[in-house]
Amino acid sequence: MAKKENGGRGRAAGAGAVADRDAAADHGDAPDRRRSASEGTDGRGGSERRAALVQLAADMFAERGFKATTVRDLAQAAGMLSGSLYHHFDSKESIMDELLHAYINELLPEYRRVVQEGGSAREMLSRLVAAAFGSFERHRPAILVWQSEGAHLKEIPRFAYVAEAEAETERLWIRVIRRGIRSGEFRDSLDATLAYRFIRDVVWVAARWYRPGGRLTIRQLKTQYLSIMLDGIDSAAVTERAEVTA
Repeated sequence: MAKKENGGRGRAAGAGAVADRDAAADHGDAPDRRRSASEGTDGRGGSERRAALVQLAADMFAERGFKATTVRDLAQAAGMLSGSLYHHFDSKESIMDELLHAYINELLPEYRRVVQEGGSAREMLSRLVAAAFGSFERHRPAILVWQSEGAHLKEIPRFAYVAEAEAETERLWIRVIRRGIRSGEFRDSLDATLAYRFIRDVVWVAARWYRPGGRLTIRQLKTQYLSIMLDGIDSAAVTERAEVTA
């Protein structure tokens, strides 16, 4: 997976942070697993420990797979006993919930806002793509886990919101594409659903190889992708558009 090249180093740093904070509380006795995921936190310190565990788990889920990663694996990587992990989360599913909810609760409202604000279809599609790329820096682990584990998660009732978020995202994007077809901005022969899935897949795959601080910034990446999506790679087509907009 995409996390492998930096996964070990990242997990080591996260494990050290979590282990240092939890060493005093680690007595090996697992608390009641039915306790809520919010118990066991103590203000800012508790929140920082939870965040470190979520980041560590995200890397492991993306690399090993959600099903293959056990609570024991997570605790060992964090430098604690399994019992201590339950001070922060009642299960690995709770960790996954926190990871995915943070991503969905930031990105989906942004998609809704773009559609509500309106504009030309080309402008709206550009803003949707920009929002998707903008989520890479903050939520790349969640994206990678969603890509690799989405089909499995949708089989689990507690993760029903994953399918719901996917369905709403598809409706919003397709609405914009169909608007562009009606307005003449996009080809009338375009299949809106197929176009959406093409754009979605192209953007999502970039999360696997994109690295913050690399050759391209998120803004540059978005600009290049939009140019290819909307103008293609035919130099004549790009020249014609430049002349029209000049």
